[in-house]
Amino acid sequence: MEYNNATGHIYDIQGYAVHDGPGIRTTVYTKGCPLRCLWCHSPESQCYEFELSCLPIKCLGTALCRNACIDACPEGAISADEPKAAADGSGMIQKAKIDRAKCTGCLKCTEVCFAGAVYPSGRDTTVSEVFDRVMKDAGFFKNGGGITVSGGEAMAQFDFTLNLVKRLKAAGIHICLDTTGYAPAEQFEAILPYIDLFLYDIKHMDSAKHRSFTGVGNEMILENARYLAGHGGALQIRVVVIPKLTGEETDLRKTAEFCASLGGAVKLVQLLPYHKTGRMKYDRLGLRYKLTNVEPPDDDFMLKTLEMFRSCGLNAQLH
Repeated sequence: MEYNNATGHIYDIQGYAVHDGPGIRTTVYTKGCPLRCLWCHSPESQCYEFELSCLPIKCLGTALCRNACIDACPEGAISADEPKAAADGSGMIQKAKIDRAKCTGCLKCTEVCFAGAVYPSGRDTTVSEVFDRVMKDAGFFKNGGGITVSGGEAMAQFDFTLNLVKRLKAAGIHICLDTTGYAPAEQFEAILPYIDLFLYDIKHMDSAKHRSFTGVGNEMILENARYLAGHGGALQIRVVVIPKLTGEETDLRKTAEFCASLGGAVKLVQLLPYHKTGRMKYDRLGLRYKLTNVEPPDDDFMLKTLEMFRSCGLNAQLH
């Protein structure tokens, strides 16, 4: 099977993943997404370009590294913060402080930070490099495991993603594609023969609300789901349940009815309760998390929602 050794941007590869499709999997996380979901738990995945991430707990103090990051910044965006007690009790230290208004994302500071307190939000790679890395985990793929290509939105780097799954399919690997469904129909038509299972997000059935919560309408997403279902694609649909946003009972029922309309192509519907575990990632990128006052749904509501989806004849589960 022919493929191009295309280049791409990724931000992580995680082995022994058990929540990204059937069996034990290795998940490749690509950079870039056309959606801006208010609840996104991976803000580092949104931009295709690499961004500056900062993890202050790793900073050993500007004195120890002789102001390396401060001197490396051409914009003067990094300075020494006020002295604070070191966590190990060794005395007072001044950690690096970033002025995000001045930072241009040149990432020169990351090249000199040996502690990893400042680091880029991803890296360049190629199809061959990713293939060689994930195949090291092939021994774990027995009994139904494989590779999941996720994001961001993996279809946003279509050339890279298509050629990666071609290479994986030629090696006999089970492939899942985790997608928002927001990509041109012809791209889904081209990639369909290489995908064993689409992990497909349905965020909201009302296009105006969908645009308000994600920045884009849902028409293309729903149409692509219909196309895949009608042309032999297998779908594992994911529905995030968020009080006051996606968690209204009438809206969820419309989602359940749409999933049921896709017929046997829908192998499973996963109901995902909203969680807050990604909030600290926004701090690392100097971004503001917008759902600070939203709480996760309670267990009773999730069980009620589960029963509603099952009443539509769907194989549904809580995730």
